Amino acid sequence: MTSSDAPARYAVFGNPIAHSKSPEIHQAFARQTQQNIEYSKKLVEPEAFSSVTDAFFAEGGMGLNITVPFKQEAFNYAKVLTPRARAAGAVNTLAKQEDGTIIGDNTDGVGLVSDMLHRLQWTLKDKTVLIIGAGGAVRGVLLPLLHTEPASLTIVNRTSAKAKALAEHFVDYGEITACDFNSLQGSSFDIVINGTSASLSGELPPIPISTFTPETCVYDMVYDIGLTPFLQFAKDQGVTATHLADGFGMLVGQAAESFYLWRGVKPDIAPIIEQLKK
Repeated sequence: MTSSDAPARYAVFGNPIAHSKSPEIHQAFARQTQQNIEYSKKLVEPEAFSSVTDAFFAEGGMGLNITVPFKQEAFNYAKVLTPRARAAGAVNTLAKQEDGTIIGDNTDGVGLVSDMLHRLQWTLKDKTVLIIGAGGAVRGVLLPLLHTEPASLTIVNRTSAKAKALAEHFVDYGEITACDFNSLQGSSFDIVINGTSASLSGELPPIPISTFTPETCVYDMVYDIGLTPFLQFAKDQGVTATHLADGFGMLVGQAAESFYLWRGVKPDIAPIIEQLKK
């Protein structure tokens, strides 16, 4: 095998990392699009992010996915940032350019929006959108959501000051406001997105049942083989079963966007989601 036949090297860095499905997803993309790549996952110690990343690129690595807790470090590490990464204040994808420059991108929001628009066939334009939470996951998706031109986007969070600060940061990009849970009483929304990790521990955000109508489209960024606790709660309030979606599509969608950034080809995510759910 000549050096030109050697696979291009990619990886995901995080801590913890054992649960990561990224290698499975990217290897499936490579088979589907006939790309010659090698993709691994690496547990990185908190103090070692920069040195391990330096070594990866110095040894010929071409791109990285970055997961918890290193998205802020990756933001600082990148030499050039895409507009969506700058707005998010976090980076989940690093790509080495031909001149050696490392670009930082954030593909989370694009993954979410493309899953909603293309796979689920939801409409976001002119719709009322509620997003629950004000952490890094929410921050990463606000700009792509606002680019779809919803009628309004409301952020609700236990600490309303945090939600308000986030809304102020994005106010130039569209119709965005913030509130606390009590202020939601009596309001319903076209689209509700759970951007908290509450479902992972079986908990629910304190959201009033008035938030949902049978026609509300409900998305939980967390994913599970069955319905997440949040999606089960929405279903119990009468939301149509076909209007419920978990974060599998976002997970695969953000990976597809990273793959496109690295390889210049866009994989079809639907069969990969089916494969993962099995």
